[in-house]
Amino acid sequence: MIIKKPSVFIYTHDASPQVLRNVCAGIEEESVFYEITEFPDACMEKLAYKAARDSMLGSGIGIFGTAVCLKMRGLEKGKNIESHLHPTAEEARKTGSNSARAVKKLPFR
Repeated sequence: MIIKKPSVFIYTHDASPQVLRNVCAGIEEESVFYEITEFPDACMEKLAYKAARDSMLGSGIGIFGTAVCLKMRGLEKGKNIESHLHPTAEEARKTGSNSARAVKKLPFR
């Protein structure tokens, strides 16, 4: 039997390695698990929507190239918690951290 850990899902398409690394570092800082999956979708919002819908925790991040988007399950399409087209390292890390903090019901950074 395979048991999956409750995780923040990160759905990507041609993700920038620097952005992905910083997003993951932000999640790790909050001691929350994450899973990365590559998808053919070409829109960060669609990726984030699917990730939030599929995650047991209800928190999803979509990364397309350098663009990153944070979404929570229950938010309609077009409504995002946070999104950046060309995030700095700090913004990408903060996006990852905020996805984990939302799950833990802590204030955002």
